[in-house]
Amino acid sequence: MPRTPEPNEDGGLDDLPDTHPPPPVHHVEQALLGALLLDPHRLADVTGIAGNSFSTAAHSALYAAISSLPPPDPAEHAKNTKWLDQVLATGREQARGLTASYLHTLVQVCPWPRHAPAYARMVEAEHARRRLQTAAELLVQTVHDASLPHPVQTVLAEADALAAVVDDIASRFPPRAGVLPRAPAPPPAITPDYTEAVEEERLLLATATAHPSDIESVRWLLPDDLILPLHAGLWQCLTALARRREPVDPVTVLWEAQQRGLLDDGSEPGEVLRLLAEPAGSVEHWGERALQRSLLATADHTGRRIEAYAGNPANTPFQLVTGARRALADISAIRTRWQHATGTVPPQRPRPAPTTRAGPPTTTAAHIARAARATR
Repeated sequence: MPRTPEPNEDGGLDDLPDTHPPPPVHHVEQALLGALLLDPHRLADVTGIAGNSFSTAAHSALYAAISSLPPPDPAEHAKNTKWLDQVLATGREQARGLTASYLHTLVQVCPWPRHAPAYARMVEAEHARRRLQTAAELLVQTVHDASLPHPVQTVLAEADALAAVVDDIASRFPPRAGVLPRAPAPPPAITPDYTEAVEEERLLLATATAHPSDIESVRWLLPDDLILPLHAGLWQCLTALARRREPVDPVTVLWEAQQRGLLDDGSEPGEVLRLLAEPAGSVEHWGERALQRSLLATADHTGRRIEAYAGNPANTPFQLVTGARRALADISAIRTRWQHATGTVPPQRPRPAPTTRAGPPTTTAAHIARAARATR
């Protein structure tokens, strides 16, 4: 059986050297654990965290051990290491690499044991960032899972799970004046199958040209749902002609496209006419297909934006909440259009339990609703 590597004095692994210095939260966790080892009674002042709030298995095991054992008598604790030995033995049940020397290191590196509540708050904030990043990554992975029998429903369920994480973080950390999160430019949305999407959009446009009376039934479809700029522009032409109750056929659509400057990019009139002259199926079917692709692309884009926010450790929990809620509003908007298209209304997502830490609880859904009312 291979030997279990033991933490060295810096909390790393002796036989697996890490060339990267540990992040700040590693030192924060060490300070918190050192404070609790020095003054176990300070555990009563620590709230908002659990064993899984820590960034390493060794720290998680130590905190779980400290939390599970009865605190020692202060006078006895000052004279002997009996309680520390119990902590070590209990912690090694989950992390066999723990050593007495590492516990000694934790005690030595703690600057002020009375600051344990502040250290715990920092650990909680970092754990919130990791939770958000994990939930966002899972949303992106779900979007690209080709094996799902019902991709939209599954993706929306993951979006709800992500929103629940955001609501929980918001309930734990008080709001501050509007500070947007730091992040690189949002990545572009990804279309699962470009070739298939282009062909289905062509069929949508041709079928709508042949049956303009059906355009009204897909008012939930927007030009931005189509992946090609020319296709988006032609859909605008079709909806405009239908709204004005003017004749609709390939020639009138082509003329409208010229008036809107859609041919300025080099599109050939003859190619546009051929594109609009081959209908098949129904407008509703192709419209729903385009909307599904747009919803999945929106979820992918949203997940990647939130990943970028959570991937920047400089962002505070409230900044993460602000950025994530703005990003999730895009999914909320297209979800509403999907429900109109399919006639489905999913069950209400349960609200998180309120806490006393951040004042009146708010949810991402309520935040989006207030924003919508403010723009009316």
